[in-house]
Amino acid sequence: MAPPFFLVQLSDFHIGADWLDVDPVARLAATIDSVKALRFQPDGVLVTGDIAHHASDAEYEQVLELLAPLRVPLYVLPGNHDDRSSLHRHFGVPGADGEPVQYSADLEHLRLIAIDTTRPGEDPGALDAARLGWLDEELATAPKTPTLLAMHHPPFLTGVRAWDELGLPDADRQALGDVVARHAQVRRIVAGHVHHTIIGELAGRAVLTVPSTYVQLRLDFRSQELELADEPAGFAVHTVLDGELVSHVQPVSV
Repeated sequence: MAPPFFLVQLSDFHIGADWLDVDPVARLAATIDSVKALRFQPDGVLVTGDIAHHASDAEYEQVLELLAPLRVPLYVLPGNHDDRSSLHRHFGVPGADGEPVQYSADLEHLRLIAIDTTRPGEDPGALDAARLGWLDEELATAPKTPTLLAMHHPPFLTGVRAWDELGLPDADRQALGDVVARHAQVRRIVAGHVHHTIIGELAGRAVLTVPSTYVQLRLDFRSQELELADEPAGFAVHTVLDGELVSHVQPVSV
């Protein structure tokens, strides 16, 4: 059996926010301490958006300072609170400045593809024909390599109206499912945005959303509004074991 590969997924830092009188910097620092306390060294960190709350340079610089002790490659994509140009400037993500942040990375035993689901200036997401066309072509270049597809907005309905109103449109989710269905190597789709651990499905593939490192959204199927809950932060660990992709969600004690 080949040595396992470990990819940590963090999401929704919201550095600069002031919800529930909880400090997002302290919460992110505690999450990073939990990652450092793992009995294995991560090979990389995937950040699935909403890194900063106001998309200021100071917020992004603070995030880089907090993540630096992990000493691993960062794979970053934007959330609805982020600014694409700032991600290019601070994280050196591929692509033209201000254009959708989407790229692939060949990791050990795993291919990561990040696709941008954001609509600048809006909370709900989108996947237009151009972005889906790029994804279809990118997937076609490595049909035999196990692939993890990462985005910010989850491509499923949660059943919570307030969450789903801020998600992807039905037509965009269907179109993404059509693309994924053509590429058997997509083993898992991962996202953030909903500040909650959820397992869903798209085109027969498991979809996982991970908790925020900051605060969580309260699960209430009757609610018409977003409700915050001071519940534990968390992160995911994705590992390839003998060709199989396994995902764990780890809570953070604060």
